[in-house]
Amino acid sequence: MWSGGITSWAVARMVIKNHGRDAVVLLFADTSTEDEDLYRFNREATAQLGMELVTVKDGRDIWDVFDDKQYIGNTRIAQCSHVLKQDPTRAWVADNTTPETAILYIGMDWSEPHRIPGNRAKWAPWRVEYPLTEPPYRDKDFWLAEARRAGLEPTRMYDLGFSHANCGGGCVRAGQGQWARLLEVFPERYAYHEERERQWRANTGKDVAVLRDRRGGQTKPLTLEALRQRIEAKQSVDMDDIGGCGCFTEAA
Repeated sequence: MWSGGITSWAVARMVIKNHGRDAVVLLFADTSTEDEDLYRFNREATAQLGMELVTVKDGRDIWDVFDDKQYIGNTRIAQCSHVLKQDPTRAWVADNTTPETAILYIGMDWSEPHRIPGNRAKWAPWRVEYPLTEPPYRDKDFWLAEARRAGLEPTRMYDLGFSHANCGGGCVRAGQGQWARLLEVFPERYAYHEERERQWRANTGKDVAVLRDRRGGQTKPLTLEALRQRIEAKQSVDMDDIGGCGCFTEAA
């Protein structure tokens, strides 16, 4: 399961070394919301590995899915994960392999053991392995340095301050801190998400949003427009509220 992130590259190297290129398929689900540099990394990384990348793609981006589902994804429920990542890869795996002949490898690391039971249940009856959850334990900084030692430049998202490379920094599972970073680094990309959220709210009449405001001990929707206005007014924003991608680690 190739995401374009550094841990999927690390796992791919391990699996190819252990089983050989002819026994391995690198499967990438394109959400149509990715950072442009992710595609550069995909090309260079797979070429270095001597592999071709198999890509599955629904064709919609995350906001198209939210429009169709009439529900905006957030930290609790993100249908974009299911529709654009899990469903296409599950269909490809079912059409091209059997549980008796294939093992699935996912780039979760030692910091995410709590996600393994749900993930294994979701992929049953296929066997799933998580090589980075086993010793020696390495963090992303190690693998980023390892890629550079191998002559491969990782996707720019890490150097730009994002914890993962998925959905171009606009992950709806992320929190205020990551969205604030997106506004700083990619203001036009932030503006796209802000406008699509505004349109969704106008079309449905529902007071829901990607983010949550927990100030004052009460939880209420926090729109991307409101977050931007707070930042522009130099008001406090929870920069520790980062969140993280769970496209391949959350149960369906």
